[in-house]
Amino acid sequence: MDTAETYRRFARQEVRGLSPAYEEVARAVAADPELVGLIDTLPPAKRQPNLLLAAAGFLGGPRDDAARLPRWCVRHWDALRETILTHRTQTNEAGRCASLLPVLASLPQPLALIEVGASAGLCLYPDRYRYRYDDLPPVGPADGPVVLTCRTNGRVPVPERVPEVVWRAGIDLDPVDVRDDEALRWLESLVWPGQDDRLERLRGAARMAREDPPLLVRGDATEALPELVDRAPGGATVVVFHSAVLPYLDAEARDRFVATVRSLPVRWVSNEGSPRLPAVLARLTRPLPEDRLAFLPALDGEPLAMAGPHGEWLEWLA
Repeated sequence: MDTAETYRRFARQEVRGLSPAYEEVARAVAADPELVGLIDTLPPAKRQPNLLLAAAGFLGGPRDDAARLPRWCVRHWDALRETILTHRTQTNEAGRCASLLPVLASLPQPLALIEVGASAGLCLYPDRYRYRYDDLPPVGPADGPVVLTCRTNGRVPVPERVPEVVWRAGIDLDPVDVRDDEALRWLESLVWPGQDDRLERLRGAARMAREDPPLLVRGDATEALPELVDRAPGGATVVVFHSAVLPYLDAEARDRFVATVRSLPVRWVSNEGSPRLPAVLARLTRPLPEDRLAFLPALDGEPLAMAGPHGEWLEWLA
């Protein structure tokens, strides 16, 4: 797929109906041959729409203005290129905990959590947030830093209480320290324009994490995971989980990671999107919708549900 089509697909499948500004901007980028040519000079992994647009916003560019952004990117290409090369797409969406909660609550308690691709580790606190599933009674501490709202469909096993977490740790190639104001500003730049609720969730979760920072390990997941599993406390169910990580790995790295997880004495909870992912991750019992981005919460490789990319909806498959 060429770069222009990548941006058109981003507009059509990922941000359509979620961020009108990004939908228009992505189409405008795809229609600008000079900018597409500049993007093509970047390493393939750095050509992602999310990364380019976040970098533009981080530098003060008009990332929500389709008429101005392409030319702004061309004029400021050197600074934009440097920002893209030195940063990663590390969206840390606490809302995804709403997709994970029914799975985590179903496992033998207490839990020792290890998140792969943890970014700042904001999804390592599913026990600290408050949840509202449809019109059901709220779940979680009344004084939680944010309230996560989720629409459901099907027989979602909404738990009556949050899981008991006795230990939490994360792995990332470049962990984000939320105590660093510039690092937090980068995370804010990854929130799509017009999604003020996501921005407020991020800030609330970050304030909580600043008071009780998680253990974050820098490194490749396949190499770092076995040692971190060994560090988890005895008597707890060790859970390795991840969201929106596998698309950033090539096929060989994905296969190696999956083989590593399956070889360890852990439960494996994945929350990944796109039917393009290999079947080794999870066997689909029904096709994912083609007109919108859907994630696939799974336990030990078996799909359980479809979910919104930011935890905004959850549809149980069983």
